[in-house]
Amino acid sequence: MKFIDEAVIQIYAGKGGDGVASFRREKYIPKGGPDGGDGGRGGSIFAVADRNINTLIDYRFARIHRAKKGQNGQGSDRYGKSAEDIVLRMPVGTIIKDIITDETIADLVHDQQKILLAKGGSGGIGNLHFKSSTNRAPRQFTHGEPGQEFELKLELKVLADVGLFGMPNAGKSTLIRAISAARPKVADYPFTTLQPNLGVIRVDHNRSFVMADIPGLIEGAAEGVGLGHQFLKHLTRTRLLLHVIDMTPLNVETDLVHEAQALVKELQKYDESLFQKPRWLVLNKTDMMPEQERDELCRQFVDKLEWQENYFIISALTGEGCKHLTYAIMEYLEQHLPSQPDSSIPEDELLNQC
Repeated sequence: MKFIDEAVIQIYAGKGGDGVASFRREKYIPKGGPDGGDGGRGGSIFAVADRNINTLIDYRFARIHRAKKGQNGQGSDRYGKSAEDIVLRMPVGTIIKDIITDETIADLVHDQQKILLAKGGSGGIGNLHFKSSTNRAPRQFTHGEPGQEFELKLELKVLADVGLFGMPNAGKSTLIRAISAARPKVADYPFTTLQPNLGVIRVDHNRSFVMADIPGLIEGAAEGVGLGHQFLKHLTRTRLLLHVIDMTPLNVETDLVHEAQALVKELQKYDESLFQKPRWLVLNKTDMMPEQERDELCRQFVDKLEWQENYFIISALTGEGCKHLTYAIMEYLEQHLPSQPDSSIPEDELLNQC
């Protein structure tokens, strides 16, 4: 399935049914009085987060979603039937914005989280409600209210605890294959990864975390070089970033320090909050370095980079150092647990929030 992380849709809640002006007409009852019922409520449109959906592809091709109008009221005190609501199921991690104001309407971060997107119009009032001691034969009634309508932008940001970034062919996909059951494509050419991949890493029986691998980033991505910045948004929800570096590039003249610094600048250009996230260095492909010189060469690189935080020496291909890395990540995540605010809203409150 093609990975789609953005879509634009139009939603139209249903119009309320009209009230009716009607009078009771029965044999031997010449003046039965008003009996016009109210119109039904128009259908509303909800969004529900569903963890079984992982792409917005359905909304790339089905862009218009229109709820039905409520039924009109009828005589004999009969009220119109309310229209059924529409529920749009979306991946967990979807952000819903008003395309005109760019205001965020909802952020679906929990499975089965339900949000009202457009409220259906209220039904009109029948003449039954207008009778009084001075108005015994009212002919007044009201029309149903129109439903809300919006043009919305859907943007999917995958939910992961840890995010991988680095130059193309740094070994990010090989790493996620080595420590999880995910099987992204791996090849010996740049930009093998063309879409984000998620992998669940199980450290122990009840200890696990989710890792996201995005396509490679290169200097100049802010200007659209390579695949640009389009996938960096999938790292914005992570709690820890791993900067994967190929310690044995094909071009021996490659300045690894300059490349590493350039990628960090690209993060800062894209989003200052992403740049400020905790970040660890992962020095990969060290199995291709002379074993007796490996630690010294890695230390020299870290010193030139003036890196003061954690760094790990691994080989994703052979698995060397990967277990130590995963346990360190798990311990860090357990020590820095995120807050989990309750964002669920009862359905009866949803219909009253507008």
